Amino acid sequence: MSISLAAAAGFASDIQTDAFKTKSGKTVVITPIKHASMRIQYDGLEIQVDPVAKYSPETDYSKFPKADVVLVTHEHFDHFDRDAIAALSKDGTQTIVNPSVRKMLGSGVAMTNGESRAIADGVVIDAVPAYNTTDGREKFHPKGRDNGYVLALDGLRIYIAGDTEDIPEMAGIKDIDIAFLPCNQPYTMTPEQLAKAARTIKPKVLFPYHYSDTPVERVAQLLSGGGIDVRIRNYR
Repeated sequence: MSISLAAAAGFASDIQTDAFKTKSGKTVVITPIKHASMRIQYDGLEIQVDPVAKYSPETDYSKFPKADVVLVTHEHFDHFDRDAIAALSKDGTQTIVNPSVRKMLGSGVAMTNGESRAIADGVVIDAVPAYNTTDGREKFHPKGRDNGYVLALDGLRIYIAGDTEDIPEMAGIKDIDIAFLPCNQPYTMTPEQLAKAARTIKPKVLFPYHYSDTPVERVAQLLSGGGIDVRIRNYR
């Protein structure tokens, strides 16, 4: 991302991007926008995850290239914004959502936990569970409603967990190259829960995200020496 686009869109010009190679040598670039929002570029595809305009800092999505794919994990205001989706949409944009967002938005493709969908040549997305388990907190993200996503780009597997705790289903999420795991109780995980989830999933690279004021440096400390590359980016 250029500095001019970053500044115009409403976030820091010194933002860090991370580039990865797929099995056939294609490049995947991941740019943090904020909180649970990110931009993924791959082989000419523009993918936006949980774009929200008004959540601080405000983001002007009209300054971004139009998206080929928009992923929305669930309907909370820090993940679902119909105006941001509209600003990113063009003819042919695939908006992939959970069923409750499909009802609210009135458009898009609803995926439920366990479903898989090819969205482009060499690009497959799996919807996986995301929910709370701590007593008294199940109401925030009830089991079966929301999605996490595993995005496979030419064999490079990216797990975007959505709002979840360290649920048993994570044991079935295999061969992950890059994981985005949330870290802010009472809504998602503590650093200790996140570290436990990371040890279960065993990604090569881990980005704690959705962390607000949680001291996510603790995650890096807990996982030190465990073979997981923990990268702290601006996902406050």
